Amino acid sequence: MRELNKVKSKIIKAKAILASAMIALITLPSVNAVEGMFTPEQLPEIQKQLRQAGLKISTKDMTDLTGFPMGAVISLGGCSASFVSDKGLVITNHHCARGSIQFNSTEENNYLEDGFNAKKLSDELPASPGSRVYVTKQVTDVTDKVLTGLSDEMSGAEREKIIDSNSKALLAECEKDAGHRCQVSSFFGGAQYKLNKRLEIKDVRLVHAPGDAIGRYGGDIDNWLWPRHTGDYAFYRAYVSAQGKSAEYSKDNVPYEPEHFLTVSAKGVEEGDFVMVAGYPGSTSRYSRLARVNNVFNWTYPAWQNLLTDWVEAINTASQEGSDARIKYESRLAGLNNFLKNIGGQISGAERVGLVDRRKQREQALDAWIASSKDADGFKQAIAALDELTEESAAAARKSFWYQNAKRPSLLSAARRLYRLSKENQKPDAQREQGYQERDMAFFKQSMQAIERRYDPKVDKAEWLVFLKGYMEQPSEQRVSALDEGLKLGEEFDADRLSNKLESFYEKTQLGNVNKRLDLMNASPADFELSDDPFIKLAVALYEEDIQQENAEKDRKGRFAELEPQYMQAIMAWQKSKGFVAYPDANSNLRVTYGNVMGGFPKDGLRYTAFTTLEGIKEKDTGISPFNSPKSQLALIDAKDYGDYELDAISSVPVNFMSDIDITGGNSGSATLNGRGELVGLVFDGTIESVNSDWDFDQKMTRAIHVDSRYMLWVMEKIDDAQHLIDEMNIID
Repeated sequence: MRELNKVKSKIIKAKAILASAMIALITLPSVNAVEGMFTPEQLPEIQKQLRQAGLKISTKDMTDLTGFPMGAVISLGGCSASFVSDKGLVITNHHCARGSIQFNSTEENNYLEDGFNAKKLSDELPASPGSRVYVTKQVTDVTDKVLTGLSDEMSGAEREKIIDSNSKALLAECEKDAGHRCQVSSFFGGAQYKLNKRLEIKDVRLVHAPGDAIGRYGGDIDNWLWPRHTGDYAFYRAYVSAQGKSAEYSKDNVPYEPEHFLTVSAKGVEEGDFVMVAGYPGSTSRYSRLARVNNVFNWTYPAWQNLLTDWVEAINTASQEGSDARIKYESRLAGLNNFLKNIGGQISGAERVGLVDRRKQREQALDAWIASSKDADGFKQAIAALDELTEESAAAARKSFWYQNAKRPSLLSAARRLYRLSKENQKPDAQREQGYQERDMAFFKQSMQAIERRYDPKVDKAEWLVFLKGYMEQPSEQRVSALDEGLKLGEEFDADRLSNKLESFYEKTQLGNVNKRLDLMNASPADFELSDDPFIKLAVALYEEDIQQENAEKDRKGRFAELEPQYMQAIMAWQKSKGFVAYPDANSNLRVTYGNVMGGFPKDGLRYTAFTTLEGIKEKDTGISPFNSPKSQLALIDAKDYGDYELDAISSVPVNFMSDIDITGGNSGSATLNGRGELVGLVFDGTIESVNSDWDFDQKMTRAIHVDSRYMLWVMEKIDDAQHLIDEMNIID
């Protein structure tokens, strides 16, 4: 098989010569971590830096999101991914596909534990409901269209309503082209808006994923830490109708044929090599004002730490490991533990770099520039008003934090959404809230279906008790009478009494039945208001309070939409005067970052190497999860059976490698490219010292962690019997 693959590689190399101008990317190493999640259209502005780093193709070519290599980079709507074959094969992180692995798992067929490997197309399983592959087709600046009709005299609520209405109109027009899902996104705090037209592939299927003993090796213990030895990769496949159109799942659908897909490198990278990541980072807060920083780090994060600790304990206590109930909650547990560890890193990172003082210094420097600049009229007043609004918003968030969490239980959340849908259905489609329009109904239905494999009444009740305990411990002014009366809550938390009360909710409800939930999508408000179902009755009782809070938030959102663009215009002008290009905070749109393969020095006396090895897996192995490597893997390591994937510099197969690339959540699954545009790995994590870069980029500490392409291929070939997928991909030696 390897010989056939080598022959194929020679053919691919011959073809590559013809396209070398398009696939020679970045080759020269940089010295320091490069700050910036740049939009592709910004690349010409940093052309000099990119040329010095080794960029060979024109930056103009890199701005083409439908060309190579950007056209191969796709979004999963929360994670990033890439096409790696002409038959719609998609590679992403294991933890990005884990929800689909979990959804298809049972006690009898536990794919989380055993892994999944479809040997032929007919064996591939539907991904979890709502799974999507989004392929960018066109991006248009629509700032003028979104902001048309605004005036300085408008209230925040009026401003937000017009922006929302204009955005909906753009989406409706864009989505007249059937099979596309469009998105209006704001950049620079609303100073710019873009319309992203994306092909929405609805039939997504699970193809291959290693078991947790490889794909999640180290689990929550190793999460955010180095050294790592995690095979964090998995494969989906995108399917369309026989006519090549977006379609719901059908046995008659065929694999999607992408215009572009990435070649996979079996040679990989070495220390110092240039690497580049293109993906869809979720959100950063690098331009947030000091008022928000203080609120988040002094109140919000500590509150989440307390809640998450109790939440994780409740799930673990209410579900036995390996049981069907625990399998249903595995993805949630992983997410909660990830969030908890991230918050700890955020807090310690902020203390280490002196985030509050750094933010004060930046704001003072901006103020000084505004005071000295004749072109900065009006900025001072707008920024002062923005700070007041930020304080107001923070206070509202603190007040509603525990109430919002008290509404989290699966069936109460479903009841609230279904009742809201019945209300929204009384309006013309264009006037409905986003999330409740006709364009959203496929997602809505799938979310109701997904509860089936992510809900257990015993665990759900245990979670609810945690939320209600936190809620009832708050001052009286933070309590909501509709919730207190609906649950007949007393002044103090009584676990036994409240547990008995909640038990009646689960005994009497019909919302645990998926068909009932789907039927209620067509119910009228009166149907809900006459219902005896306890979850529905509580949802109806909470509706007016929820609408009041939502309207207040809309008003603040509208005021932010007026003030934040002025603040960001000041930031951009100030940074331009210093010779810097201001990039927008991450917002789930395509971004480009670049850097080098390198280790780091996170603290005195500690050095991170650039690579980890197969031997490191055995060193960690205890035979007990999450350090329970398969015996077949340990035997291969003992035999030093490296195949064609050994890196001479480390005398082993590299498992994970580190770089100084600028990433955040949402970048998970992003393809890591070498200087020739070949896939050499996947980003899947950052170090615990790096996470605070969401707020303040740390050039010294920022490090990203990637799973090496050589390790992926080694596992697929020698452990998981996935040679058929290796043969399907274009592998370059």
